[in-house]
Parts: sequence; C-alpha cells; structure tokens
Amino acid sequence: MKSICGAECDNCELFNKQCSGCQKTKGCPFGKKCWIAKYMEIGGKEQFQIMKDKIIEEFNSLTIEGLPMIKELYPLKGSFVNLEYPLPNGTKTKLLQDNETYLGNQIECEFNDDEIKKCFGLLANMNFILVCEYEENGNHPEIVLFKRR
Repeated sequence: MKSICGAECDNCELFNKQCSGCQKTKGCPFGKKCWIAKYMEIGGKEQFQIMKDKIIEEFNSLTIEGLPMIKELYPLKGSFVNLEYPLPNGTKTKLLQDNETYLGNQIECEFNDDEIKKCFGLLANMNFILVCEYEENGNHPEIVLFKRR
C-alpha cells in the first residue's frame, strides 16, 4: 500500500505494528498530523514535488566537503533519525520529534575508504534543514549544518 506521500508502507517495519498508514489514519500515522500529508491535501502531489525538489536544491547548493549531490528525499519517522548530538558543554541533545515525519536521506561521504566509513544524514521539514555526519549505525554523530528555511 502506498501512503499519501507515495512512501511504500508495506516495506516499513512499523506498518501494522506501530502505524496503520496515513491513508487509514487520514494523515496522522504516528498520532499527530503529518506535515507532508497536510501539504499534499492543500497543494496536491505536484506542489509537494515542487517543494521537495526545492529542498533537494537547497541541500545540493551547500558546499560541504565530501557531500555528494542528492537526487531524492524520503519520508522518515523521527524516532528513526533522532540522534543524540554532543554539545560543547559535554551534554547531549536530540533536535527532532520522535513522532514527526521528516524528508531525508543517508548518503555515504565521498572520502570513505577501507578504514573510514562515514555517512551524511540529511533531514528537512518546512522549517529547517539539517546535515549531520556520523559513523556506522549512527555512532558519533556531529551536526554539520542546522539552518532555518
């Protein structure tokens, strides 16, 4: 089954366990209204695609060393991507909401070799874009860029 935004619900491990899908829940798959579903209700699929392409352009216009060009963003549940980032004072913090949906992607750093394996995590919603870098399994995450849109 496809969701309102086109995500393949059948391929998600949460479907029918923690999530009934946004079509059945009328755009509230994780308990609150998904901004992507709301955007599509107001503007339709074409306007959503235009907005998504604009966010992709925003990511691709960044000059972050090792970050390849991206071609796609996918709807992701916040709890999957809500990493704890270290702060200068030694504490850690999460920036996202676990029950929100974000557009995002994970892309390997262009400078990886046999010893160094890092990925960039790209996330966005209507209000911000976030680029982070981390090691395998999300270990040792660092904020590269957090910017209001």
